[in-house]
Amino acid sequence: MALIETNTLPVPAEAGHVSRFVSEIKGFWKRFFATAFNPYRPELHYMRGPGPAWRAKHGMDAPFRLKSRDL
Repeated sequence: MALIETNTLPVPAEAGHVSRFVSEIKGFWKRFFATAFNPYRPELHYMRGPGPAWRAKHGMDAPFRLKSRDL
């Protein structure tokens, strides 16, 4: 098992406000890039219409109807 030891340096009172502000900005940009460049796009996986199981059950030539909200 590894032991990780960290030491923190005392921060002057005025520098605390600046470092907190900088950490908030860094946190914002980290969340922004994680959200803006998220590789998961659910609309690419949405199926419109019958899939392979439906075709296996009904045959390839069976007609199907889309509802008006699907158009």
